[in-house]
Amino acid sequence: MRKCYCDYRYLLLIAAIPFIYIQMRLFATQSQYADRLADAIEAENQCTKQTRFLIDQISMQKGQILSLEEERKRQDEECRQLRALVQDLERKGLKKLVGDVQVPVAAVVVMACNRADYLERTIKSILKYQSPVASRYPLFVSQDGSNPHVKSKALSYDQLTYMQHLDYEPVHTERPGEVIAYYKIARHYKWALDQLFYKHKFSRVIILEDDMEIAPDFFDYFEAGAALLDRDKSIMAISSWNDNGQKQFVLDPYVLYRSDFFPGLGWMLSRSTWDELSPKWPKAYPSRIIFIGLKENHRGRQFIRPEVCRTYNFGEHGSSMGQFFKQYLEPIKLNDVQVDWKAMDLSYLEEDKYVEHFANLLKKATPVHGTDAILKTYNIDGDVRILYRDQSDFEYIASQFGIFEEWKDGVPRTAYKGVVVFRYQTQRRVFLVGPDSLQQIGIR
Repeated sequence: MRKCYCDYRYLLLIAAIPFIYIQMRLFATQSQYADRLADAIEAENQCTKQTRFLIDQISMQKGQILSLEEERKRQDEECRQLRALVQDLERKGLKKLVGDVQVPVAAVVVMACNRADYLERTIKSILKYQSPVASRYPLFVSQDGSNPHVKSKALSYDQLTYMQHLDYEPVHTERPGEVIAYYKIARHYKWALDQLFYKHKFSRVIILEDDMEIAPDFFDYFEAGAALLDRDKSIMAISSWNDNGQKQFVLDPYVLYRSDFFPGLGWMLSRSTWDELSPKWPKAYPSRIIFIGLKENHRGRQFIRPEVCRTYNFGEHGSSMGQFFKQYLEPIKLNDVQVDWKAMDLSYLEEDKYVEHFANLLKKATPVHGTDAILKTYNIDGDVRILYRDQSDFEYIASQFGIFEEWKDGVPRTAYKGVVVFRYQTQRRVFLVGPDSLQQIGIR
């Protein structure tokens, strides 16, 4: 019996060995599967990461493709404009003009946008006096945008060259509520002036707007101004405009002044001045760059302006501007005298001579004091000078006479060293003199 019991144990031992072996194989197989499963999960994670990365790359490339498509469209449009401009230049002989011995005095550019009727009136006024001197004053129209009527009107004139500024960039104003149009205007001005100075290589450019008429001596005036601009680097620009140029405040078409206030509305600048302004041209309000430029440099850069305007602004910009137009723009006196500027000695306008010239005018003027300054002025035969204490005092006195009351960046319109000069009823000059003006001019 004992022997039989031992046999059973051996049999159980022999049976257990295969079982253990099978279990070990199963465990090894499960371990392999577990490792493979882990590898598969890791591979899947890697694949997911790569897929996400590829999706991001595709999204970025899609954005780049869209951007490149937009850029290609712009370049195609620019190429089309360039081809049209080259054809226009060839047709009008401007290539020969620039290559001739006679170098243009200045390019004349009319800044336009969407007023075809105004543009036509302006072009006709220019051509009336430009035709005899066309070779010295090549005429351009620069349109901002794609108004078809403006483009058609400009292209209908063989005497001018058409340029088109197409701006697809969105406008981001710096402050809430700002008018987007001011940003568009600033971009257009910079583009047009860069084109004329750097692409077409003009030495000077006269800028007009599409609602202006010019005087008979407009081009002779600017030719004389060009010589002055070249001689005197303290002059930033030559203007054809006087803010206080209303009929009742002007008399002598031969008189010119220096001014610290940028007159605008028909002005000429040189390429060297544009080299200074172009890199820091503002996003909006272009005229502010002039005042900023004056404050930043200490050379006393100023402007030349006439007593009697050589341009007339006929544009009435909406109902809100109606009263302004009636009071300040409509009464402007457009010069009708053909002044022989070539025979005029304008050396008195040069920086080193003008202070003495202007001081002599002021010294001869009779000082007038008191609240009844207008009555006292009326009763004095010669020139008078009236001292104002500050901006509010100036505004009060200016309102009594009816001249511009506005200041910009601390400078009254038309002022030279704080002095505003205008005619009053007769040939007498009235000088409104700032609190430190006499000291600046050297009068004790």
